[in-house]
Amino acid sequence: MNFDLTEEQKMLREVVREFSEKEIAPLVEEMDREEKFIEGLWEKAKPLGALGMGIPPEYGGSLSDYVSLGLMAEELARVDAGVAVVYGAHSLLCGNNIACNGTEEQKGKYLPILARGEKRGCMGLTEPEYGSDAVSLKTRARKVGDEYILNGTKTFISNAPIADIALIYATLDPSLGAKGLCTFIVERDFPGYHVGRAFSKMGLRSSPTGEIILEDCHVPEANLLGGVEGKGVKQMFSGLDVERLMWSCLAIGIAQAAFDASVKYAKERKQFGQPIFDFQMIQDKLVTMAVEIEASRLLAYKGLTYWDQGNFREGRMLAAQAKLYACEMAVRVTGEAVQIHGGYGYMKDLPVERYMRDAKVFPIGAGTTEIEKLIIASYLR
Repeated sequence: MNFDLTEEQKMLREVVREFSEKEIAPLVEEMDREEKFIEGLWEKAKPLGALGMGIPPEYGGSLSDYVSLGLMAEELARVDAGVAVVYGAHSLLCGNNIACNGTEEQKGKYLPILARGEKRGCMGLTEPEYGSDAVSLKTRARKVGDEYILNGTKTFISNAPIADIALIYATLDPSLGAKGLCTFIVERDFPGYHVGRAFSKMGLRSSPTGEIILEDCHVPEANLLGGVEGKGVKQMFSGLDVERLMWSCLAIGIAQAAFDASVKYAKERKQFGQPIFDFQMIQDKLVTMAVEIEASRLLAYKGLTYWDQGNFREGRMLAAQAKLYACEMAVRVTGEAVQIHGGYGYMKDLPVERYMRDAKVFPIGAGTTEIEKLIIASYLR
């Protein structure tokens, strides 16, 4: 077992950290306050490779290995997890899924423009009535000649307000269950594609989130992902496994930022004539935070390593474990960070209250805590 990063991975981590602190950090307060993604960060991310981080190099992307992808996600999230979600929903949820499941024609057509950032991607799975029960979704696809006609609504979709290309999950016939599920590559300018309302959120406020409404949306037959009907469940779960590992890395990044801020504050803040760091109750909090962050990191990067090795069965189990533990951990750690900062932690003058708001979505998105427990339990049978 080798826990050391390669020199290339160490260099990537430093480059992404420098980019995040130089380019993203000065804009974080404005994006959080005004609930917007500042467009300049899209262009600035292109030389970094963040827009192609989930896309293989042969299609113009920067995906070298999944551990490196996790490092990039963690470093971005240390400064602003919402911006990391913008890049990730584009390159991972959309681009990586096409790379893993698309036909050669689909890869050649869509991956280069996604990798270059000429078009923006998203993935539409969740519906107003169906989230965890994704196989029962209501969006319908009907074959008519050489087209599919899609009808339905997708909600809580990261990048929906700004995306040009969406991976849409739909069913050919609800009575077929999992066998009827398909995935479609749907462009924003296809007839019948509509961008619905944008949502105002508690956290991740720099990440635009909204609805996609499909009303007799005409999708060419060539845009059925993989070119075969009924493969949607397999495509969905392969994408969700990677998403859960990345979601874990984002949660770790937030928690690390909250921990670092707490250590600094505890050493500077004095009460009863000494830094509060010297009090054992504060030390207990910081120690627990440090151990939980490192435990989460080990789970997540072990899962990413298995993914790089092609050990998908073990990787799937670890994705659920990492997602469960790391995302709950981020809520605990950011809550303790606010507690350590006391009244100052509750004010918007310091970033820890934002970390706490951002962290709360992580046990919900990409599979709730409860769903992850069911997945893990299925391995224990």
